[in-house]
Amino acid sequence: MSTPINFAVIGCGMLARAQHIPNIARSPKTVLHTCCDLSDEALAECRDKHGALHITKDFRAAVNDPEVQAICIATHQTLRLPIIRAAAEVHKPVYCEKPLGNSLEDIYEIGRVVKASGIPFCVGHNRRSSPAMIEGHDIFRSHMKNPKPCPWRFDRGGAERPRLEGDGVPGISVRINDDWYSWKVLFMQDKAIMEQGPMLWEMTHFTDMCNWFIDNEPVEVAAIEHGYFHSGVVIRYKAGEIATIFMCANGTFGYPKELYEAFGNGAAVVVDHMAEVRTAGIEGVPARITYPFLHDRHPNVGKEMGISGWLAKKRAACEEAAAKGDTLLSFTAEPDKGHAHAINRFVDQIRGEGPVVCGVEESIQATRVAFAAIKAARAHRTVKMEEV
Repeated sequence: MSTPINFAVIGCGMLARAQHIPNIARSPKTVLHTCCDLSDEALAECRDKHGALHITKDFRAAVNDPEVQAICIATHQTLRLPIIRAAAEVHKPVYCEKPLGNSLEDIYEIGRVVKASGIPFCVGHNRRSSPAMIEGHDIFRSHMKNPKPCPWRFDRGGAERPRLEGDGVPGISVRINDDWYSWKVLFMQDKAIMEQGPMLWEMTHFTDMCNWFIDNEPVEVAAIEHGYFHSGVVIRYKAGEIATIFMCANGTFGYPKELYEAFGNGAAVVVDHMAEVRTAGIEGVPARITYPFLHDRHPNVGKEMGISGWLAKKRAACEEAAAKGDTLLSFTAEPDKGHAHAINRFVDQIRGEGPVVCGVEESIQATRVAFAAIKAARAHRTVKMEEV
C-alpha cells in the first residue's frame, strides 16, 4: 500500500506541464511513469525536465502498459471519452481534468462507463482539494448542520420574531476576476473544442463549488453572457437556496481572482483567493485564517500573509517583472488551488485510505448546471434542470 503508484499522463499541454506532471513527479505517492502527447517538444520537456520514464504518442500503448497503474487525462475535453473507455477496459483508475466532455451525451456516456467498470475515478475540480476551500467548506457546512446562537447578535423581535419561509437557508456568491490576455488565443478560436466557451470549460469549477457548499439539488438556472468576457449565472436549489456566479475576463491578475461568500443561519464564511478564510457570526471559529502560498519569491514582503500579504507580494513581483522585462516574473506567491493535493488524495482513494475526492456524479451535476447556464443565456430564459 505504501509503494508509489505509476501514473501515465495523457495530454501534456500547458496545464499538465504546469501542474499534473511536476506534481506527480514530486510526490512520494506517485511515479511519473509515462507521458503521452502528439508534440515532440512537449514530450522532450516531460522526459528531460520532469524525468518521465517513458514517452509515447499512442494513448492506448500508455493505458495498456502493464507497469502503468493509473491514468491522468489532461487532453482537450473532446478526446476524453475514448481514453476513459480504454482505461475502464483494463480496470485502471482515472484522474480526469474537467469538464468531462464537450457534450451532455459524452458526459453521460462517461458516467455509464465509470459506473459499469467500478474503477476509482476523480475529476479535476481541484478547488475541492484546496486547503482554504476545504476548511471554509467544513466550517460552513458544520454551521448549517449545527448552528450555534451568537451572543452579540441584535435580535429585535426576540421570541416574537415570526418564522418566515427561507429563514436560515444558505446562499453563496462567487466572483471571478479573470485576465483573458493570459489565455491561449488559438485554442479559444477552435470551435470544435471551444464551442461552448468559458461557460463550460471555466464555469464548471464554480458550479461545482456552489453545489458543494449548498449541498442540495439544483432546480433551475438563469444566465446572461457577453461572448467570452462577461457571464452572470443564478442557480436555485431545491430548498430555495440561491447561488450567483459573476465571471469577468476583462480583469487583471494583479488582483485576487476568486472570492466565495457563503451565508446561512445568521453567519458568513468567506474564502478569498484561497489565501484566507474569514468568518462572522459563528462561535468558536477564528475570524481569519491564512494559508501558505506556492512559489513565493518574496518571503520578506507581505509577512502578514492573507490577502493583504498577497497584494504586497504581487506588487513586488510586478515591479520586478517590469524592471527585468520578463512578464512571467509577475507570477509569484500563488494561492494553493489544490492541484497537487487532489492527486495525492486520489491515491489515498485508490488505496482505500481516503474518501472519494470528486466523483463522476458530482462532476456530471456541475457540468449539467453549466450546460443549463449556456442554454439559459442563449435562449434568454430560465432553464429547468430537467431540460438538460
